[in-house]
Amino acid sequence: MAPPQAWKSLKLDQMNRVRELNELKVPPGNRLELLKGDRENQYSIRINQQYRICFTWEEGHAYEIEITDYHK
Repeated sequence: MAPPQAWKSLKLDQMNRVRELNELKVPPGNRLELLKGDRENQYSIRINQQYRICFTWEEGHAYEIEITDYHK
């Protein structure tokens, strides 16, 4: 089951607007995290309890953006 389209769109729009990584800490429900292991050097924000948006951050922009199922 995919995350609701509206949530995906809102989160992706926010990622496109911000220029500082720390801006993704708002709202707190985003839970911005620096990832480890296989995803070292990537960050994630939450769409909901199941889905995350994973990405790399360079010079004020998100790259390699991917929506992942956290429970797989």
